[in-house]
Amino acid sequence: MPTISPESMPLKGFTDPQEAWAYIDEIYKRNTGFIRMHLDALARGVVPAGKVRAYYPSVQVTSKSYGKTDSTLPYGYLHTPGVYRTTITATDLFKNYLIEQFAVLLKNHGGTIEVGESATPIPLHFAVQPTERVNGEALNALGIPLRDIFDAPDLAHADDEIANGTFVPPQGGPYPLSAFTAPRIDYSLHRLTHYTGTDAEHFQNFVIFTNYQFYIDEFCRIARDHMESGHGYYDAFVEPGNAITINKRHGGGTEGTPSTRVPQMPAYHLVGERGRGITMVNIGVGPSNAKTITDHIAVLRPHAWIMLGHCAGLRNSQELGDYVLAHAYVREDHVLDADLPLTVPVPALAEIQVSLEQAVAEVTKLEGLETKRIMRTGTVASFDNRNWELLDQREIVKRLSQSRAVALDMESATIAANGFRFRVPYGTLLCVSDKPLHGELKLPGMASDFYRTQVSQHLLIGLRAMEILRDQPPERLHSRKLRSFAETAFQ
Repeated sequence: MPTISPESMPLKGFTDPQEAWAYIDEIYKRNTGFIRMHLDALARGVVPAGKVRAYYPSVQVTSKSYGKTDSTLPYGYLHTPGVYRTTITATDLFKNYLIEQFAVLLKNHGGTIEVGESATPIPLHFAVQPTERVNGEALNALGIPLRDIFDAPDLAHADDEIANGTFVPPQGGPYPLSAFTAPRIDYSLHRLTHYTGTDAEHFQNFVIFTNYQFYIDEFCRIARDHMESGHGYYDAFVEPGNAITINKRHGGGTEGTPSTRVPQMPAYHLVGERGRGITMVNIGVGPSNAKTITDHIAVLRPHAWIMLGHCAGLRNSQELGDYVLAHAYVREDHVLDADLPLTVPVPALAEIQVSLEQAVAEVTKLEGLETKRIMRTGTVASFDNRNWELLDQREIVKRLSQSRAVALDMESATIAANGFRFRVPYGTLLCVSDKPLHGELKLPGMASDFYRTQVSQHLLIGLRAMEILRDQPPERLHSRKLRSFAETAFQ
């Protein structure tokens, strides 16, 4: 079967980051539009005479030496002489990100940003936007498998070898320029809409995960208050269904309709300029959800994510409502064992730790040693068995005692480990909600009081910590602890 493709676009070199992005954008929109044009024609009964194929844009840069850069940023560095290359997608979504990465590369290494077409076909599914609707009834009536006419997603182009550090490039390159290829990014962008009920464009660079709806309810209350009061930083509040409440400062009002169906892991967004607001996601219970959502949000290259949730306190000296600031993790969640071996340490990041500790002090009005009355820094153990209490306690207690763990949950180690794996700064601040090893559980009335008083304070601490992190320069926030000796140049 012959191949039907648009005319090839030539490779061009650029020294201006915005001009480089503009040419990428031209290639991407021309090629995805070509695929959608043939899909629309097919729905009208016009069957193409061959296989419809168009390609992702490609970006490459060349390093000619081992030259040392004076940059203090932990990214933007080409580690070995040779060609570095990646594929690009969703050009509008990643415009600011790409321009910034190009600018850092040009500053550090000079040369040009070379842009052209790759050899990776754009799958039909990724040429169509997640919210775009096609005439499925007409296409099904044709009785022709779509993969006979268009390229389908190929998982060989979408694995995490680069991010996992297991990819071995050919001698002399090309080396990967980014941790994620275009098909891998597209896969996650579509999954984000499915799981969270909001489009990727609404996600902010500072992300809070929680395992309880109480936190989401409080986040929504605070967000709506900000919109009504004309908050000076946040411009809008977005809820599942892409329902937007506009800040009164910008005229107020709403756009869209809230989702009638609660998605699996609903996301809510306090939108700031250039994505510097706060996203909050209710990941529910369990490490599988924690891995799933962080696998997908990671492609957006957020500046930080933290876990706020409840945990079992393991020390008799702890009180219900006390906080635990994780500085190490016992990984018994197991969902990342194949991607990040247990022999790999997941270190605490000073920038995140300091911001959380500072936020606790500001919100609780306690200082110095006084904060130790309500907050303990220590190891958090994450299990994959919610009913761990029903197992043989002697063996579990021994393991927890040897690890010096002070708290136990099901998600924190997964979120931290995936932050380490994807080079996203991470942290954890948990709230003790019960002490099962010591027979201290909440009675119904106690639970109501606990949630009403502690959730509000805990969330305010998380929001304040994100504001502190937002004020950090990139060279401080993106820790070099997360970079290996042969890293991709893109952040």
